[in-house]
Formats: sequence, structure tokens, C-alpha cells
Amino acid sequence: MYERKIIPNLNCGLDLIGEVLYGKWKIRLLWFIHQGHQRPSELQRKIPDASRRVLNIQLKELEDHDLVSKVIYPVVPPKVEYSLTEFGKTLIPVISAIGEWGDANEKHLREVILKRLNID
Repeated sequence: MYERKIIPNLNCGLDLIGEVLYGKWKIRLLWFIHQGHQRPSELQRKIPDASRRVLNIQLKELEDHDLVSKVIYPVVPPKVEYSLTEFGKTLIPVISAIGEWGDANEKHLREVILKRLNID
């Protein structure tokens, strides 16, 4: 397991948000769980570019930060479902606002991202 060597700077809200939401797929995972996609296989289908291992790691981190809860049903084969905690639900309006900003600025964002990719 990864062991952090540097203690994170948690002096302001932006540092805290970065610590909790840092990870390529976390915001999408929260959004898809909010939409009702609760099983790991459903989440994998919604985010096919992510490996199952990375999704599991990021789901575990979201669980550790009290944003999602995990229920394991005692059946064979095991059944796992994720849901947002009450605390996790408070992030949905923020994620929605970020998505709306991205939609409103889609053309400009696409241009600067593609420009950067051609340079590097």
C-alpha cells in the first residue's frame, strides 16, 4: 500500500478539497453514484478508460473520506454497492456547478487543451 511521505497542507478549504477530490475519476465516480450507478461493474462501464484497480483505489479513498458508503451483501458471488453518504450528497451541487461551467466554456476549454497537447 502507498505510504505518504509528505504531510499534506490542510490550511484552507481549497487544500482540503484537493486532498479529498484529487484523482482523475473521483468527481465522475461521485456523479455516477449520485445518478444511481452503484455496482462496481456499472461504474466500470460508465468509465471504461479507467482500470478496475484505479477505480477501486479511488472508491476506497472516497469511502475513507466519508463521501461514499460501501455495502457488501453476503451472497455468492459477493455483491457490492456504493451510495453517497449525507456528507457526499453535499458535494453534488458543487459538481453540478463545475459541470455547468465546463459546458458553458466548452469551446474555449477544448481549444486550449488541444493547443497544449500539440505543443507538448
